[in-house]
Amino acid sequence: MVEIATDFRYTDLMQDRSKQLVGESPSWLSAQEHASRVAPLDRSVLVIGERGTGKELIGERLHFLSKRWEGPFVKVNCAALSETLLDSELFGHERGAFTGATEMRRGRFELADGGTIFLDEIATAGEALQEKLLRVVEYGEFQRVGGSKVLTTNVRIIAATNADLPALAEGGKFRWDLLDRLSFDVITLPPLRVRHGDKSLLADFFARRMAVELAQDFPGFAPSAIEAIEAYDWPGNVRELRNFAERLAHRALITAPDDPVQFDPAALDPFASPWRPSGRAKKEPMNRPQDAPVEPPDLWTVAGGFPEAVRLYELRLIDAALARAQGHQGRAADALGLTYHQLRGLLKKHGYTKSAKDSA
Repeated sequence: MVEIATDFRYTDLMQDRSKQLVGESPSWLSAQEHASRVAPLDRSVLVIGERGTGKELIGERLHFLSKRWEGPFVKVNCAALSETLLDSELFGHERGAFTGATEMRRGRFELADGGTIFLDEIATAGEALQEKLLRVVEYGEFQRVGGSKVLTTNVRIIAATNADLPALAEGGKFRWDLLDRLSFDVITLPPLRVRHGDKSLLADFFARRMAVELAQDFPGFAPSAIEAIEAYDWPGNVRELRNFAERLAHRALITAPDDPVQFDPAALDPFASPWRPSGRAKKEPMNRPQDAPVEPPDLWTVAGGFPEAVRLYELRLIDAALARAQGHQGRAADALGLTYHQLRGLLKKHGYTKSAKDSA
């Protein structure tokens, strides 16, 4: 939720964190070069990318290649806290400001003084908080919750999001003036599906890291496994690939430590099991062929008429798509021609439990 780094040495950073910026694709190298060019400038930068594309790593690169690299690097996930708690977390609070505030507490902007603050999921900040952020971005001034004294801080702000902020601003959900001040420059990260050649490099990196943890040598991936890894889209990006590669390497090194690691689709979804419990009764028999067409219900025999028939048909389509995707919501959404969030809306509408794999 909130992390503070204050004791990094520059050489330690280069030996540790840069190793995770794995990749040789032109789009990924271009994003890194962009970050390196803008890092020395003491300006706010906005990092945009899908979940799991490495926004935090780019944020660290911007900090540790800047003049502030010896100062604190404070990370805050704006989506992890309610509006009230986030206000207190960022700006601090005075004693007695609210129930439970038994002592004064410094906020993250105070703790980041002289360094950098990384605001992840900035699009989730509410209107009141956006107004406070605008003031601190513009003037370096803020007040603790429950306080009247105007405090100052000297920080560089790096914000990150997976949302379309200009579209949100057009819709009145994000302040244009704040967006203008956060986006002196914008670094947009490529999704893993377009980073051709990087998927196998990353998989090898994460698998070897697992082998080190197991105190074993890594025999490498079989050529067919490399081909399969490169062919898969990885909707969860690097985060999904890392989990898969580490899980696959662990299983392979336990069972056949000397053999090249083969691609195993089961490692994509650790929840996959014929005995996996379901939160709702299935409308269709479980042994229905996965490629069978989904038949609409008979409108003339359904109690409830047209609305109920539509509801039942939606349920059948969702069930079929999730079955074909082995519970993977990202792939199920693609099969239905929906966005991930549209599918999540339908799942919520029909009362599905969060049993299918959340891959966004």
